[in-house]
Amino acid sequence: MASAILTINAGSSSVKFAVFATMGPTLTSNDPTLLWRGVVEGIGVQPRSSAENADGLAIAGPSVAGVVDHAGAIASCLDWIAERDGLALAAAGHRVVHGGQRHSAPARVDRDLIEDLAKLAPLAPHHQPHNVAAISAIATRRPDLPQIACFDTAFHAAQPELARRYALPLDLEETGIRRYGFHGLSYEYLVGAAPAVIGRLPERLIALHLGNGASMCAIRAGQSVATTMGFSTIDGLMMGTRAGSVDPGVLLFLMRERAMGHAELTDLLYNRSGLKGVSGISSDMRTLLASDDPRAAAAIELYCYRVMREIGSLVAALGGVDALLFAGGVGERAAPVRARILSHLGWLGVVPDEAANRACGPCLTRPDSRVGAWVVPTNEEIVIARHAQAVLKQLS
Repeated sequence: MASAILTINAGSSSVKFAVFATMGPTLTSNDPTLLWRGVVEGIGVQPRSSAENADGLAIAGPSVAGVVDHAGAIASCLDWIAERDGLALAAAGHRVVHGGQRHSAPARVDRDLIEDLAKLAPLAPHHQPHNVAAISAIATRRPDLPQIACFDTAFHAAQPELARRYALPLDLEETGIRRYGFHGLSYEYLVGAAPAVIGRLPERLIALHLGNGASMCAIRAGQSVATTMGFSTIDGLMMGTRAGSVDPGVLLFLMRERAMGHAELTDLLYNRSGLKGVSGISSDMRTLLASDDPRAAAAIELYCYRVMREIGSLVAALGGVDALLFAGGVGERAAPVRARILSHLGWLGVVPDEAANRACGPCLTRPDSRVGAWVVPTNEEIVIARHAQAVLKQLS
């Protein structure tokens, strides 16, 4: 019987999953091979599911009958996988947004790790509780199944200490208030994939993970040097509904003049800002690009301006840049957004190729461009599957 690895990425109202075959019942060093991927979404509202095979062809997804929470969604996914004859799960790998200061490498899940991850929920309130809920649901349904946690913060753990500090009193830093960075699984994939697309791994690379959540990372020789997200997932770039960097004085003002408390500020910064807040229309870049409302245009313009500003900061951290990589839903598919960002980077020697950009690359710049720009679709699922397989091999 063939063995497989299940990967899970649990969000606030969804569970994304993928199933990867290993090379037969005995794990080897060969790369896991995608069999199926899918999602159960609308959890708690109107659940629905979809799935596709490795060729991208739609197939029937897990049943959502009776699904009211993440535990139900996980159970439905496990039942769906169990219906696949000749396949046995060897492990489940999870995207876990925050590993804190203690966890900087993939780890086998045990009770102590679950407790540690739950304590980090205040640092990523829109992600961590759902990541932990998915782990707990599988532990309840399949206590025999090894689970491996893969941390979005781990890729940035080797950053220079200077890049991780805030100008706050030392006693606060010692409690864990520092820059962590996120989207690390995506950046890890991009570093591994870049040579096949570009022909080499550029020494100084800026990767742009632009989606509903967005960040950028300065990478030197494959290692994270600086990133736009810091202590939390609302820092840095403007996002779909998240504000990105905001003067802390604004929050103090709102507390004093509007009597806004923790819950209201959390809702403002995580749910009512970003593209949605500025446009008053939508958090979805596709909707804004299709709109002729001037508020949509203003939101897109601000989004691109913020990206351009942060690129300048990351170039400074690297001491120059050799290549830019665009990834994530917006980075991979929104040609007008890429075009606007690239048009601001002539000072770097970027010479866009407009036709190539409209075709989504992979190369977005002309041969005479001093700095190349590329589209490299990210794949966090395969990174999780690889880590899960590697941990299993260490345990065997």
